[in-house]
Formats: sequence, C-alpha cells, structure tokens
Amino acid sequence: MRETDLYPPVKALLEAQGYAVKGEIGAADVVALRGAEPPVIVELKTGFSLALIHQGIARQAVTPHVYLAVPDPAGRRGLVALRANLKLARRLALGVLTVRLRDGHVTAHCDPGPFRPRLTAKPRERLLRAFAARGPDSEAGGGPARAGRITAYRRDAITLAAHLARAGPCRGRDARDATGVPQATRILRDNHYGWFERTGPGVYALSVAGRAALD
Repeated sequence: MRETDLYPPVKALLEAQGYAVKGEIGAADVVALRGAEPPVIVELKTGFSLALIHQGIARQAVTPHVYLAVPDPAGRRGLVALRANLKLARRLALGVLTVRLRDGHVTAHCDPGPFRPRLTAKPRERLLRAFAARGPDSEAGGGPARAGRITAYRRDAITLAAHLARAGPCRGRDARDATGVPQATRILRDNHYGWFERTGPGVYALSVAGRAALD
C-alpha cells in the first residue's frame, strides 16, 4: 500500500462537495479550493505517526482546514489506536479521514475546529478524593509510575498498623474511631499486605509481618 492509493478516494470525496482538487501542491499532499473559501489541505499517510501530526500542524500556518487521511484501521487494536489518535487530532484542531481501500469509501471522523474539552464528573471526583487522601505531599511529581509510591490505601494500612502496635488488638470500628481511617474494618479484614491477624470476632491484632513492616 502506498500513500498515492489514498489520493483518488479523497479527491473524489472533495470533488463531490464542489472543490477543485490537485495533488502535490508545494509541501501539501492534497489541496482543494472552492470559490473564495480558505483552502482545504489533506495530508496522506499509510498510518498515524508523529511525522503526520507534525505535517498537519505545519499546514495550519496556511489554512485552518487541515485533514489527516489514513487507511481504515484493521482489527480491534487498530480501532483502539484510531480512537486515541482522534483525541489527539481534536485537541490540535485537525480533521481525520479514513479510507477503506477495497471500495474507496471515505469516513470523516472529525473536522478541524477549536477543541472544547468535555469534563466528566467521575474522573474529577476520583482525582479530588485521591488528593484529599494523600495527606502531606510526599511524592515528587513526574517520577516513574508507581516506583516507591505510597498509595492512599497503603498509607491507611500503615496508620492502622501503627495504632495496633500502640493499642494492641481492637475492633475495626474502634480502630476507625481512633485513627480516622473510614475503611479501617475493611482494610483489617482484607489484610492485603499480611500485616494483621484476626484474634476474635471482629477483633484484629498486628501480625509478625506487620511489626517487621513498621520496623
């Protein structure tokens, strides 16, 4: 497959909309003109790449109507990659076309235009909860993912382990009231790190592993 295979279907689509279309005008792969309107530029590639994004951004110095055209994605991985690239293209105000080579069908997935982020409540609420649960700032921003990171859950488990080391065995609700950890009973019961042991109905103590972790 070559980039030139994408040209006839893209040309036909634009001509059907009343544009005069020519290929390889200056640095642009495809240029379309219609009356006094700003030109439409389409950059053709056999797949999404950083080079294609750079080309699209460069063409925005000529016109706001810039499209990136690539073949239809193949398989599930191709669809996932396309969705991710569409998000990037929208943020850069670039349009995206895909070409189905077997019959020349062209799909316009997004048009050039200013990006307006659509905020959703759930990710924002999770972010704010994690911020509130972190406690004092102890993480350097930009570090390797998860490397040496203390999550809010682990911090709560450490707090409970320290309380049991001081107070001895106690019920989950008593540990919750003493430490202010809302999920104290669940953390003690799940025993994710092996730091706790059940010594009676609803009563938990610090295990040998828990003492070693505190040390």
